[in-house]
Amino acid sequence: MYPIVFEADYQERQSRLTTFFRGIVAIPWVLLSIFWTLVWFLCSGLAWFCILFTGRYPRPLYAAVTASVRWWARYLAWVSLMTDEWPGFGGGPAPGYPIRALIPEPQERYDRGLVLIRGILVIPVYVMIWIYSNVLVPLIAFVLWFTIVFAGKAPRGLWDVQRMAISYMTRGCAYWGLLTDRWPPLSDSGEDMLPPSPAVPPQAPAPPQSAYFGG
Repeated sequence: MYPIVFEADYQERQSRLTTFFRGIVAIPWVLLSIFWTLVWFLCSGLAWFCILFTGRYPRPLYAAVTASVRWWARYLAWVSLMTDEWPGFGGGPAPGYPIRALIPEPQERYDRGLVLIRGILVIPVYVMIWIYSNVLVPLIAFVLWFTIVFAGKAPRGLWDVQRMAISYMTRGCAYWGLLTDRWPPLSDSGEDMLPPSPAVPPQAPAPPQSAYFGG
């Protein structure tokens, strides 16, 4: 099983009112996305150097990147009309929220070779994320907006497509952010994962990630 797990609870009936005004009420979260994007870029960039020289992901940096990936998963699902529950502003674990990105503790050791060439390995992942975020997800959200506003329901078929796309984007951002050495699979099952993951030693006990970035 892939270490980064995306979970989403299907909600057929959604508020027509909050859906109608989603583009307006989402403005504070759009602005906040700038902050979480900076956190992701800066911390994963620093982590690249740390892993390259030590083979380890510093826990504060890991917690920051993890928090940004969790927040982005919730934000994308909400703004893309998978749920009408407010996503919150923090990046800590939110087990009660209908959208959840489950990210384990950092690996004990990371493959320095894979980290060194991550900028090359991530190119196809970036292409998929770009297609999903700029084409598929906005298109499905557009259709969902009309169906929810007029019928008060999110069709399961459209919702499943949205889930598939945002699930992959979550795994892709985690891989891009160096949280795992394992290539992100297109499906949740991980059966189409390429390339095979390197052997990872057992993980040592560690304090919870939320000690650094709460939500």
